[in-house]
Amino acid sequence: MSEGFSALERTILKGKGLSDEQIAEFVAVGIGSRTDFTTVGDTQTLQEVMPALSFEVADKVMAWALGRAEFNAAAATVGAAAGAAVLPAGMVGHGGKIVLDTSDAVYCVSCQAKQPKDYSSGDLCVSCGRQAEPTEACYWCASSGPGKFCRSCGATFVPTAELELAIMLRRDGIAKDDIPKKLIDMSADDKNALWGRVRHARG
Repeated sequence: MSEGFSALERTILKGKGLSDEQIAEFVAVGIGSRTDFTTVGDTQTLQEVMPALSFEVADKVMAWALGRAEFNAAAATVGAAAGAAVLPAGMVGHGGKIVLDTSDAVYCVSCQAKQPKDYSSGDLCVSCGRQAEPTEACYWCASSGPGKFCRSCGATFVPTAELELAIMLRRDGIAKDDIPKKLIDMSADDKNALWGRVRHARG
């Protein structure tokens, strides 16, 4: 049988909504450390082991114990096993729930933590303290910065892999605001042809 949680683990579990009695019940069924939750696997199984535990508390405990990325993967596995549809981007499974994110939701590129509603481009991640959004280069004025738009000229950033294509379109006289849309609408053959011009210009 597990010996029991450390003082820090107990403090964290209480913060997630557990009482001393519930923590003792965890130890009694063999869950005595954070690593034991890996064996449990997901929120549904935890509730089966501890029927008196509410879904919300069980969900918080598993998210902490597994780490957000592994927790989401476990939730997706449970959903797939139950015949649930694969979740599209922006929808995150939490046990038996599906949470739909708004289109302006921002997740840290380093730790994947969701940023608060009052997040502004350029803010540091509230979880890990690093730059939450990647730094992008502007095809129009060559400035760089985080977010979806250039702070210097207002151009919409294009994917880094297509930056040189966007620069070539700028040289062709395409309007600043039309370049991102044109890249989206271009076929693979059109892009390959444009890449040929980029490589020729380099040489």
